Amino acid sequence: MRVCVIGAGLSGLATAHALNARGIDVVCLEKAPDVGGMWRQPGAGERSPAYLALHLNSAKQLTGFADFPMPSELPLYPSHSDVATYLKSFAEWAGLLSRVELRTEVRSVRQEADGTWTVLSRDARGVVSARRFDRVVVASGHNTEPAMPHPLPPGADTFGGTIIHSMDYRTGEDFTGRRVVVVGLGASAVDIAADLSRHAARTLLSVRRGLHIIPKQLYGISVDLIAEAPWFTAMSLAEQRQFVEQALHVARGRLSDYGLPEPDHPVFSSAVTISDEILSRIRHGAVIPRPAIASFEPGRVVFTDGTSEEADAVVHCTGYRMAFPFLPPGCPAGPRGTVELYRRIVSPDRPGLYFVGLIRPVGSITRLVEAQAQWVARLVAGDAALPSEEEMRGEITAYLTAVEQRYGRTEGASIQVDVGTYLRELRELQDA
Repeated sequence: MRVCVIGAGLSGLATAHALNARGIDVVCLEKAPDVGGMWRQPGAGERSPAYLALHLNSAKQLTGFADFPMPSELPLYPSHSDVATYLKSFAEWAGLLSRVELRTEVRSVRQEADGTWTVLSRDARGVVSARRFDRVVVASGHNTEPAMPHPLPPGADTFGGTIIHSMDYRTGEDFTGRRVVVVGLGASAVDIAADLSRHAARTLLSVRRGLHIIPKQLYGISVDLIAEAPWFTAMSLAEQRQFVEQALHVARGRLSDYGLPEPDHPVFSSAVTISDEILSRIRHGAVIPRPAIASFEPGRVVFTDGTSEEADAVVHCTGYRMAFPFLPPGCPAGPRGTVELYRRIVSPDRPGLYFVGLIRPVGSITRLVEAQAQWVARLVAGDAALPSEEEMRGEITAYLTAVEQRYGRTEGASIQVDVGTYLRELRELQDA
């Protein structure tokens, strides 16, 4: 049995480790010059979500691998460089570095008539090779293709300033003395706005829709530790919402008091934003909330409330699209544009193709990824079996129906999971 793992970030390393521990021949292909995925600081010519101010939003106890904890001397929320160093150390400890081929980009993945897979890749020298594998695991993440507004608001071509996506943002020092508008209210938007506010002459935060902003700790406990706590996971969704909303009322009050729009949905019905800093920066006048951008003028940004501001740059923190250009069309997203995978892992009509890490939890992803990797390793080793394609499709339909009722029909919603519930599902699969 020979397996190809695509990606050498947290998910790819967890998968390679699980397979290697079972004596399975694994090759891990990584297009970057080192392991670490999105936590690596990119080199010249690379694009990456890893801006210099990036830190974990999840506690190190849950973000480190179960059998290789993060060093005790690290802070509770390590920086991205600390995480990258840790992942490199894990790869060395697990004996995976000899299994990883760096600077190797996967160009295509094709299933043959006999069920095996041909993986076409190009190495650092530009040499293209085709190799046959029994199984393929996609662990390349979903922060791959920057999502910019299309088209940009009217007048963008006459603005004259810098317009970039957060994937091209590195540090606020690059904007020292400039007037910058940050677009968005997700994790990268609030991080980047806070970072810019220490360097830019003026920092505006342009927000189209309200999101729930949650501090990293509630009642002195990291929110990801709460998400996995038995007393929390035993609650119904309504009880969980009530608990969190009451805690937020005490911790920060109403978002409208900060000049931000109130969310138009209950907590856990859309992505939440975890931040200890952005509300403080707003309270101190370092970050100024503004509504969505309506249009551009030369040297100015006009907002939907009719106000305008002089600006030198706009940073769009508008997320990413999932892109797997090396895979067959329609995989893993189906006709509706939603990800269609059994247990968020298996492509039902493509035996031998698995996905690890293609999930979006509220909390730490590591325990979930480890459980996914262990189940995939059991499937590959023949210690576990998949149900029929009909049964897998039934599970996918039921999951997507529940997700749509809670989050609406969006690409991102189709990979949303609750930590406690999903971890129980994966552990049940392990025990089956």
